[in-house]
Amino acid sequence: MKSWHRPLLICAGLMFTLMLVCVAGLLIDDRTLLGESVWVKPLKFGFAFGLYAGTLAWLLSKLVKGRRLGWWVGTVFAAAATVEVGVITLQAARGTISHFNADQSDPITLALVPFLTYGVMIILIAQLIIGIMVLIQRTAGPALTRAIRAGLGLATVGMLVPLYWMVTDIHPRTVTDANGAQIPMFQGHGIGDPDGHGMPLTNWSVTGGDFRVPHFFGLHGIQVLLVLTAVLAALATRYAWLRDERVRARLVGAAALGYSGLVAVVTWQAARGQSLIHPDAATLAAFAAVALVTALATAGTILAARRAVRQAAGTEPRRLISL
Repeated sequence: MKSWHRPLLICAGLMFTLMLVCVAGLLIDDRTLLGESVWVKPLKFGFAFGLYAGTLAWLLSKLVKGRRLGWWVGTVFAAAATVEVGVITLQAARGTISHFNADQSDPITLALVPFLTYGVMIILIAQLIIGIMVLIQRTAGPALTRAIRAGLGLATVGMLVPLYWMVTDIHPRTVTDANGAQIPMFQGHGIGDPDGHGMPLTNWSVTGGDFRVPHFFGLHGIQVLLVLTAVLAALATRYAWLRDERVRARLVGAAALGYSGLVAVVTWQAARGQSLIHPDAATLAAFAAVALVTALATAGTILAARRAVRQAAGTEPRRLISL
């Protein structure tokens, strides 16, 4: 870990510490905001940014070229993420809305909201720069490189989703915060039912579309692909057909294709005002198509790899005889 990006590691440590504070808040503070504990939102953001900051801290240590630029961009990302989550936590502790808060009577909110608005843009720009740096160079073997590139692409898409929230036509509304104050909001996550009832913990709407779903899946795709790469590498010690890293790279590519399809479908589903847990026939058909294509790509890769191993095993004795 000595070569990992230090500011991002510090950021990750702060986020995971915040999670402990939020868990304590859930236990001792009974205030609610939009139907959930005031501490749920900072808990979720602490988890998401902690996991992602840790991933970037490791990833930037893999850069071959542009390490100095990568260090500075990573530091900007860490600082912006820390400020972003800090503002969310402060507003939660105050019992009021953080994102989309249009209250003009609260000087603290007026001072903090710009950090949320522009912080997202800074984080996205830093993410794009890191993504381009990784794209133009090979940071590891074929399988890991493919996982990193596809994962960063998915994460970038996940970060772009909030921009769609800003241009989607959702009528302004007024909600009640944990202090009983009426708070005007200029935007929201939901489509069809901006204040829809949410699932436990995630609070994703069960009555309408919710863009937090593709935001979550996109942002954490890189962790899914990295875990898959590690699992395939571990299995390669047991299965001969997995020992060729090109085979593992193709399997990671098939998984990335399927995961990208998943993100596309849940984004389309949310845009149509449809809850994740209430898919219609068109959405189910789209999910099935993604699953089928992914299964075919995976099966084709596995069959070809096994055939190659059998052929190699069959030709080896003949070579020995000819010698």
